Parts: sequence; structure tokens; C-alpha cells
Amino acid sequence: MTTTVLPPYDDVVARYEPVIGLETHVELGTNTKMFCGCPTEFGAEPNTQVCPVCLGLPGALPVPNRAAIEATIRIGLALNCSIAEWCRFARKNYFYPDMPKNFQTSQYDEPLCVDGYLDVEVDGEMVRVEIERVHLEEDTGKTLHVGGATGRIHGATESLVDYNRAGIPLVEIVTKPIPGTGAKAPLVARAYVTELRDVIRSLNVSDVRMEHGSMRCDVNTSLTPAGQTEWGTRTETKNVNSLRSVERAVRAEMIRQASLLDVGTRIFQETRHFQEDTGDTRAGRSKEEATDYRYFPEPDLVPMAPDAAWVAELKAALPEAPRLHRKRLQEQWDLTDQDMQSVVNAGAVELIEATIAAGATAAGARKWWLGELARRANEEGIELSAVGATPAQVAELQQLVDEGKLNDKLARAVLEGVVAGEGSPRDIMAKRGLGVVSDTGALTAAVDEAIAANPDIAAKIRDGKVAAAGALVGAVMKTTRGQADAKTVRELILSRLGAEG
Repeated sequence: MTTTVLPPYDDVVARYEPVIGLETHVELGTNTKMFCGCPTEFGAEPNTQVCPVCLGLPGALPVPNRAAIEATIRIGLALNCSIAEWCRFARKNYFYPDMPKNFQTSQYDEPLCVDGYLDVEVDGEMVRVEIERVHLEEDTGKTLHVGGATGRIHGATESLVDYNRAGIPLVEIVTKPIPGTGAKAPLVARAYVTELRDVIRSLNVSDVRMEHGSMRCDVNTSLTPAGQTEWGTRTETKNVNSLRSVERAVRAEMIRQASLLDVGTRIFQETRHFQEDTGDTRAGRSKEEATDYRYFPEPDLVPMAPDAAWVAELKAALPEAPRLHRKRLQEQWDLTDQDMQSVVNAGAVELIEATIAAGATAAGARKWWLGELARRANEEGIELSAVGATPAQVAELQQLVDEGKLNDKLARAVLEGVVAGEGSPRDIMAKRGLGVVSDTGALTAAVDEAIAANPDIAAKIRDGKVAAAGALVGAVMKTTRGQADAKTVRELILSRLGAEG
């Protein structure tokens, strides 16, 4: 048995030019499904949000969701697309157990939005990602494989199907191929999905929570030997569900393809699955062509012709673009370009903005989100927004620090309770008894004990070397488990020893 040797990434990008492309699916936050009145609430009991239409029962006829169509047009406008004067739905035919109709109502050759772009910033440089199409379709159901170790069908003893998600409005945003990114290809992919998520969230049409599956990304990757013009065969890594994984999936697939091309092995056009635990991709199935889906116009739905005045009205009401919004925030928060990029890279812009709105200063909000909370998110491999603290809780924590009721050490302990779901910072501080002790009467005994235990240091302080008081302050802080107010302790030490600070 031979083992494939994976080349170093720097070696890969020195010899090959990557071409990437991204297909992003976004579940819209409408109250009802795309073609029926079933609710779309996340987390409902399996198969409780279904009806004859979304189950594809004979004689059931679809009715388009106007709110979903409007949301799709707004997404297209925000991505600088042209909105079609006339478009229609088609049937995309393929059999999956989680597709009750055995076809998906989608758009094929006549999508709602075409020819757009999104500018993203990578390492201080702007990269324009061209958008081929934004089209509207319905989501599939969800299959759960049980009895195995991986959660996939291989090794499972049985499979269960939940049709609650079947029929939820789904927008697919497809980029054109993105060549010329070189070693930055993984970073460009992550920056694009990050910016796209921010754009869609700003429109308030989806919560775009990748951990819930309301935003999913398929990553296309191919390699071309340096100096050649013909692009290589692409693979499609399906349903990548975090920003970090988008970057890792591109990088892993570039390395894998290079290892095969180096020994003359052909790359097959196929779907692949990203493995979160190992960071590599595994083969799925051979990739179908459009002809394999046997597309034909949906006979039960009339074509759509969006009114030009309506489209113009929607365009005029678009919110400020996230990139411009960030620039304004940077000025308000008085940050350098590098500092703001750190905020963006951490996915903390909206979290910090919401924390400030809840009463914290910009500096205080940044301190916690980019410090302790970012560290926890990185250790657990999750998005910062999923770390377990809300902006309101972080603002309350910083307020307790500003009021002198917590110091940084105690605040970190309180934050542990917040992340663990124990309640608000004030409640946790009270339940754990973590407040700062500033009462001189309560601290005097600890100060006298520290002076008695360190006579040499006390003598230096009496002789005027007040800097030595830091050692005694440290001793008191240790005795009080960090709960003493350091300023009050220092004042007490100098007073007891007759020194002036």
C-alpha cells in the first residue's frame, strides 16, 4: 500500500496556479416556505412543518412566496447584479430520499439576478469577485444517519428523514471562476464568504448562521501548472459550514490535487466532503452535468416579470454597504487600518458594535471580544458569535469593571460563568462572591498580616522606598484570592507604615 506524500503549501503555489469558485446557499428568513404556507421555524419537531405541497403529493399546486422573491432581488441589487425583466422556475430532476418530489423547483437558464460583483479586501488589497448569478429555489429535507461513528451513511444502521426544511426558500449565489489569486486563494475564499455574509445580514433577509445550516458554501477548486493557460479539472467540496473551514478546504484541496498532479495522476470532476477533524477532503460522488438533471420549465408556475418601478424602489431602500459601514466605524472607534483588520478577521465587527450600543466603550468592547472571547473561540474552533456570550452581557461585564466592582482577573472568572450559561455577569458575581473588596476594615487584617510576614520589605517602605509596596500588594491579593482592590490595599500599606505615596 502506497501513501501519497503531500507537498508543502509554499511549494504548491510556486508550481501551480489555483482557480477557485464559490456557490453559496442562503436560507431566507421568511415566515413561510417558498411555495406553501408551512412555517419555517428552526428546531421544530421532525416532520411537523409539512403539507401536501412541500411533500409533493399528487394534485398539490405551488404558489410563489412574494417575500422570498423580494429578498432575492434585494440580495442581487446589493451584489451589483442586473435584475431580469423576465425569468422562470424550472424542475431540477434527481432522486434523493430527502427530496419528497424527486425534483427541486429551481432556476436554470433564466435566473432572477445576473452579472454582479463583490469587492473584498485581502491583506490590504481589493479583490473583485464577479457574480455569475443569484437565483431562487427551494431547499431539500434533511437526512440523519444513525448507528455509525461518523454521522454519514457509511457504517450507519438506519437513516431518518426530516422534511421540515424541504421547501424553505433558498437563494444560491454563484461566482464566476476566480483566477490569479495565487497563494492567497484560501484567504480570498474566506474573505468573500465573510463579506457576503455581512451583506446578506445587513439586508435582514436571513440570519446566515452557518452553524445552523442557514448559510452553506460549496467550494470549487482546480490547479493549473504554472505557465499554462488551460484551467485544470475542478472539484466541488460540498456544504462547508464555517468561515474557517472555507479557508481550510481550499488549502487542503490545493495540496491534495498537487500531490496527484505531481505523480501524473488525473484529477476527476467530483464532489468532495471536508473533514473538520482532519482538515482534509474525502471523495463523494462524480459531479453531474446540467444535462443529467433533465431541466425543464416548471409547468405549474407562470414566469416572473419584476416590475421595473418596484426594483428601483427596492434599490433605493438598500442599507449602507458593510464595507462602507466598517470604514465609518473605524473612524468612530479611532482604529488604525491594522486594528480594524484584526476586528474584521475575528468576525467581531457587529459584536463590538452591539456591545457599544449596550453601553460599553469601544476600547472595552474590543478588549473582551478580541481578547478572552477570541481566545476561547480559537481554542474550540468555532465562530466568535457562537462562543456563548452576548453583546449585552459583555457590556454589563465591562460596566462592573468600570464601576470598580470587578478587576480584570475577577472579570475573567465571571466571564467563564457567562460562557457556561450561568446567567448575567451581576448574578454570577453575586453567586460566586467574586466582587472586589474595597472596604478598609475588611482589608486591614490582610494588610497587617502581609506586613508582619515581610518585615524586610516593610522596612524598605518605612525608609521611603515606596515602590517596594508592590510586593506587599501582591501578597494581599493572593490572600484575598484576587478580590482586594489593589489601589485601596496600597493606600492602606503606606498608611500603616507611615510612608507617603
